[in-house]
Amino acid sequence: MREAAGVVSVDGQYVRGRLERDGKRLSDEERAALVRRLDRRLKELEQENSRLKRLVADQALDLSIHKEVSRGNF
Repeated sequence: MREAAGVVSVDGQYVRGRLERDGKRLSDEERAALVRRLDRRLKELEQENSRLKRLVADQALDLSIHKEVSRGNF
């Protein structure tokens, strides 16, 4: 997860820097490319987040089942 946060940070820093430094000189195409880049990364992170949420839910269910079995409530 730290790796993903680092990549987002780098992309965010890059885009923010470009906009601050070259904002008025960027063409519409360049602005659109920066937005697409961030949109693509956001989509990747949303997919990863969904996958991790499912993983945590599965682990929580497994833990709950193990607790019930260990109590003899099955």
